[in-house]
Amino acid sequence: MRVDDIDIAYDDEGDGLPVLLVHGHPFSRSMWRPQVDRLRSRYRVIAPDLRGYGETTVVPGKTPWAVFATDLIALLDRLDVDRAVLCGLSMGGQIVMELHRAFPSRVRALVLADTFPEADTPDAAEARRTLAARVRREGMGPYADEVLDKMISPRNVVTQPAVAEHVLGMMRGTSPEGAAAGWRGRAERPDYVDSLSRATVPALVIVGEDDEYTPVTVAERMHATIPASTLAVIPGAGHLPNLERPREFTDALERFLEGV
Repeated sequence: MRVDDIDIAYDDEGDGLPVLLVHGHPFSRSMWRPQVDRLRSRYRVIAPDLRGYGETTVVPGKTPWAVFATDLIALLDRLDVDRAVLCGLSMGGQIVMELHRAFPSRVRALVLADTFPEADTPDAAEARRTLAARVRREGMGPYADEVLDKMISPRNVVTQPAVAEHVLGMMRGTSPEGAAAGWRGRAERPDYVDSLSRATVPALVIVGEDDEYTPVTVAERMHATIPASTLAVIPGAGHLPNLERPREFTDALERFLEGV
């Protein structure tokens, strides 16, 4: 679908309460296929590829979080969706936080998976810019190989080869220009602790028990920040529990959605 200056690829399946699924970096909407397949019998599930990722238009340079959020609001407008449950994982979770901060009236509920709300430190921001420059030089392959056993737990790399291949394929298939633009934008994102502390919608914080990037302690801190939120820890999963333990992840998501 043409939305403003880009073509957004997306899946829109089912009927009922709208649930917008926002993928992480450097992935695509295909990471949500287990959730789409299960939820579409009861909910309207919308899973887009973000600007620069998957099959959506790649725009080189820098993509600020506000641009990602505006893209998604424009997509919801085109789909005649007023308010949606926003579910994001990792980078997608931070984009959901930006949506909540900038467009609170469009948010029915929040699901924040394997993510964190704080802004980057100067060192962390510089590391993202360094990664952006690196993948533009080398392509995504070397980076993808290095981080596979952090994206999913090392145990699951061995015991779930199909999941490992899917994750590796998404990373290798991401445009280096799109990934670099996302990293540069991520380095400059605001802090969302304050806006989350004032949230008035239902919220679920969910995390893989073995997540190296956003450990359980980070999820517990975010849970404590968000009023009346719920915390779910998924055993046997790393940074991508929706793929590593899809049944357990979607069980937790469905329990939450039933109460929204």
